[in-house]
Amino acid sequence: MTNDPFLKGIEKDIKELLYEYIKVESYTFSPNERLVEPFLTDWFKGVPYFQEHPELCGLYEIQGDPFDRNVVFGMVKGRGSKAVVLIHHYDVVGIEDFKLLKDYAFKPDELGEKLMEVKDSLPVEAREDLMSGNWLFGRGGCDMKAGGSIQWTLLKRYSELDDFEGNVIVLAVPDEENMSAGMRAAVRLLAELKDKYDLNYRMMINSEPQQRKSADEGIFSEGTVGKIMPFIYVRGYLSHVGKVFEGFNPVNVMSEIVRRTELNMDFTDAVAGESSPPPTWLYLKDSKTVYDVSMPLSMAGCFSVLTLDQTPKSILDKVRNICAESFDLVLEDMHESYDRFCTVARPLVKELPWKTNVMSFMELYELASSAHGEDFRAAYDAELDALTAKISGGEINIIEANFELVEKVFEFVDDMSPRVIYGLIPPYYPNVSNYYFEGLDDRKDISGTLNDFTTSEFGERYTNEYFYTGICDLSFSGIKKGSDTTPLDEYMPLSKCYDIPFDALEKISMPCINIGPWGKDFHKLTERVSKTDLYERTPRILDYAIRLLLK
Repeated sequence: MTNDPFLKGIEKDIKELLYEYIKVESYTFSPNERLVEPFLTDWFKGVPYFQEHPELCGLYEIQGDPFDRNVVFGMVKGRGSKAVVLIHHYDVVGIEDFKLLKDYAFKPDELGEKLMEVKDSLPVEAREDLMSGNWLFGRGGCDMKAGGSIQWTLLKRYSELDDFEGNVIVLAVPDEENMSAGMRAAVRLLAELKDKYDLNYRMMINSEPQQRKSADEGIFSEGTVGKIMPFIYVRGYLSHVGKVFEGFNPVNVMSEIVRRTELNMDFTDAVAGESSPPPTWLYLKDSKTVYDVSMPLSMAGCFSVLTLDQTPKSILDKVRNICAESFDLVLEDMHESYDRFCTVARPLVKELPWKTNVMSFMELYELASSAHGEDFRAAYDAELDALTAKISGGEINIIEANFELVEKVFEFVDDMSPRVIYGLIPPYYPNVSNYYFEGLDDRKDISGTLNDFTTSEFGERYTNEYFYTGICDLSFSGIKKGSDTTPLDEYMPLSKCYDIPFDALEKISMPCINIGPWGKDFHKLTERVSKTDLYERTPRILDYAIRLLLK
């Protein structure tokens, strides 16, 4: 263990801050997130450096936010232009699964005692960790106020140095568990700070908990997976169930699309020996609200695709092809069924009228706009504004709002033949990785250098991965050169509700890495973080990385 006097007693400082940080019940996408703001601004008041330099800390507004949330930032301004950005999120998920232990969810020591009383009901690994005494339990402790407490504590110590080389910025952001509104706003803040202080951003460091593959080997993540959420809307043609061939059941086509996309490995990509998992569906629903004996008019759903290298355009091209193939196959089956039906019943028509019809949301929009002009556009804009207000007020979720907007467009489509519409629903997270980053210079092998340090200091090896698979705010550390962002405007009906400041993102673009404590069971009752990592290893690794980058 290092004897660096700079870090002496840091364990006590981290624990003291963390316990108070956890007490703030900052549930994601709720007014409770704002409770963090006075907590941290009060903390600033206790740091002499920020008393002397109040302009270097405070709140940064998230424009148009439904809960008036802010990004909390603190900056130690040293010599030179080199800067390291540390980020963490302070929102936490709910505690529904705590049941009778809800009163202790935000009290680590008391929760530990209560869990001991029910330890036999816990999973084996969680029970063993609890009984070892080496793990801290509690909602938000692991994910991710542990990492945040380490960052704030280090920032305070840097502020106490007389001759600090470089600049360190800590950003605490809300909404990571939802739409990353905090980090998207933080991109603008970083662009403004870059201009104001002529900063040279060396690296963005997140401190999300690492999910180890083995107990004796840590992980540094030099990037994060991207996430994109295609939606499918199938419009059918109504008929009574006694006249099925007079109608077109959207469930039929949607079922085929789901079957062809769920866990479809064609949507995965592999980079540097790492692979993204295949897609899975997150939402699926028909339009019927009551029971009757007619088929549903429409069916809608969306699925999640995690990416390492694929672009929105490449994903949507695959979606369109699958929709068309599914439509073709269903029509083929329908015609075969109809031919057989006609051998035993009086034929209604010689052949069924349906044709394969697949279009993007923008193509549907243009169809309505060309037919009804300004009347449509005015109605559409009014509906979009109303839905945006409902989303902000928590009256409707973003998925339901998306499909209500699609339904509004169909009111102005004169051709009512069946069709499949595809597009994107927020959120969208770009895939980023140092693997793609040009001009890394001495940062190229930062994981290897840090592994040399951990091996020497702790006798513990850390491996490198190019993509953190948990999805995180590092997606907004930069953007690959030549990235095509057009699909977000053309395919995302609710892009107004999910603005990514691509110009600012390109301006601040920097390599990234995740250096966080070992954690387990995120979002669960047994969420926990390793005390050794929290109090000893991670602070020292993080400090070493920062000094390495600012040297």
